[in-house]
Amino acid sequence: MSDPVAGVLAVSDLPACRSCGGEALQQFLSLGKTPLADNLVPGDRLGDLEPRFPLEVAFCPKCALVQITEEVPAHTLFVDNYLYFSSFSDALVRHAKAHVDHLVASRGLGSGSFAVELASNDGYLLKAFLPHGVRVLGVDPAPDQAQAAREAGVPTVQEFFGVDLARSIRAAHGPADVIVANNVMAHVPQLNDFVAGIAELLAEDGLLTVENPWVKDLVDHGEFDTIYHEHFCYYSCTSVDALVRRHGMFLNHVEYFPKLHGGTLRWHVGKVERVSLQARQYLDAELRAGVTEFAYYADFASRVERMRSELLALLSELREGGSRVWAYGAAAKGSTLLNTVGIDTGLVEAVVDRNTWKQGLHMPGTHQLIRPVEDLLAEQPDFCLLLAWNFTDEVLAQQAEYVARGGRFIRPVPHVEVL
Repeated sequence: MSDPVAGVLAVSDLPACRSCGGEALQQFLSLGKTPLADNLVPGDRLGDLEPRFPLEVAFCPKCALVQITEEVPAHTLFVDNYLYFSSFSDALVRHAKAHVDHLVASRGLGSGSFAVELASNDGYLLKAFLPHGVRVLGVDPAPDQAQAAREAGVPTVQEFFGVDLARSIRAAHGPADVIVANNVMAHVPQLNDFVAGIAELLAEDGLLTVENPWVKDLVDHGEFDTIYHEHFCYYSCTSVDALVRRHGMFLNHVEYFPKLHGGTLRWHVGKVERVSLQARQYLDAELRAGVTEFAYYADFASRVERMRSELLALLSELREGGSRVWAYGAAAKGSTLLNTVGIDTGLVEAVVDRNTWKQGLHMPGTHQLIRPVEDLLAEQPDFCLLLAWNFTDEVLAQQAEYVARGGRFIRPVPHVEVL
């Protein structure tokens, strides 16, 4: 057992692979001990000791799944300390609507259809089904997000998903024609219960679509800030294929969105094997690139260290030269970057974010105040570190006036760059 702060929270060490149970996990990266990425700090608790937990990453040679080796209880991560609301990203909302529109058209969905989203957040995706008359149900354990979804007209079950809940939903509503699981499978510690639940709920001719960042992009582009305690797993097509086949389903098709979250794949899964040419090509490409072997990951730690040193040197130089530096995006990835690089308020004064739930709180560990985005223009710092670099185009479009006035953005990933 790990004990980062005695008596605060017990954290489990991972004895075996979360997917296949293999016991020969090979660690290739340690980011030290970091606070929970979404455990934002109120002003009156800045003097409290924040718990920190080991953040270490390993590869399973048996099924190729990349995963962290510690497990913070899910309730702590996604109920007690979760303030992420999908609707604050215009790009994500557009992406979700396009996905829904395609599902409706390609699957012939209508008033007789039933669609379920796992980790439905504030209903940002499911509400796009409503104009088509499709029955919907969201599943999300986070209380504020579930309530926001209900207020948007999206029925939502506030629970963690697994086999038991799947059986309950199927008994009450029937099998699901479509299940959407966007950016959730990375957040699931009990993978087999989660996927078995999907197999239980999905209709025999139904479709599951799963989106998650591609581990190949994470490694190739040095996206180490995507690693935090909420992200238990980091997926390749190979590891997804092995996982779903274990539960009588098949990876039939793959889509790629290179600009979404640093490189996102959408996996199409069904109970009937109809593997497309594209899916076979992605599996073959991973095999050729070495994604299925430990050697592919072996030098990642040294590359992360070079990126860390380069960013720290740049920020130190700017501050020593008298420049004021803020940051954009109080996202979980921002917490990882600030804490692992060692960026305190002496280097970056404040963070701005559109999410009103986060404003007025402070970043975990490094304690920058989270301010409204409008303050970026009001204060006009010289530079702004783009913590939400996965939404670079959206942020630059929104902050054109800041740039016009002479402000400069710093993008830290895939390499340190002043835009």
